[in-house]
Amino acid sequence: MKQYVVDAFTDKVFHGNQAAVCIMEQWLPDELMMSITQENNFSETAFAVKEGEKFHLRWFTPGGEIDLCGHATLACAYILFRFYLQSEDQIVFSTLSGDLTVSKKDDMLEMEFPGYKLERVSVTNAMIEAIGAVPSEAYMGRDLLCVFDSEDTVRNLAPDMEKLLNLDGLLLQATAPGRTTDSVSRSFAPKLNVAEDPVCGSGHCHIAPYWAEKLGKKNIVAYQASRRGGTLYCRVSDDRVFLAGKATLFSECELYI
Repeated sequence: MKQYVVDAFTDKVFHGNQAAVCIMEQWLPDELMMSITQENNFSETAFAVKEGEKFHLRWFTPGGEIDLCGHATLACAYILFRFYLQSEDQIVFSTLSGDLTVSKKDDMLEMEFPGYKLERVSVTNAMIEAIGAVPSEAYMGRDLLCVFDSEDTVRNLAPDMEKLLNLDGLLLQATAPGRTTDSVSRSFAPKLNVAEDPVCGSGHCHIAPYWAEKLGKKNIVAYQASRRGGTLYCRVSDDRVFLAGKATLFSECELYI
């Protein structure tokens, strides 16, 4: 079975976020897909099967299946447009988060995702001890979103992964205003056996709505300040978040399973 590795939210290899992509004719057992994911040991491996006019897309982390993933969706769409659907301009994925549309937009791919409704919560001592810094604000969606005043604070975070396991929310999203972009962020996911997600698309379904409201603008340029780094071009419209970015192919291989 063929597998591709794509670096998403970047235009050069060794940057952005890695995702493995498997385009299959039929579904493998969940246990086998989980084993492939753990063998890859990337933050996500995407599996897709064509069903009618759509592709059924599932995302697996080393810790289990997840309900939404931006960079692996971008990676999967990139592979389909490049190798399978060269004449198409749009793909609809059927997923655990409903139908997700990916469209070609100039030299990027734009994904339409649901935005998470954010509920403001109190900053607790447990948050401060786990993160190692004091957020100015905290919100809960699927993930815990913590807002800081300084880009440098976010870039220098070294949270305690064991203590993060005890916080509410699936991931920790840490964000601050950027010096050259609207926002900077980092994403931590020890509950999914991923210490830091290099560029988190689903995290920006929290981050982009926050900054859109805070800054009073619908278009947000966001930089994920991980070691690999990546840029997301976000557009917020009502309860939808449009994430655009680039991707590049790192490898293609055969899996002997």
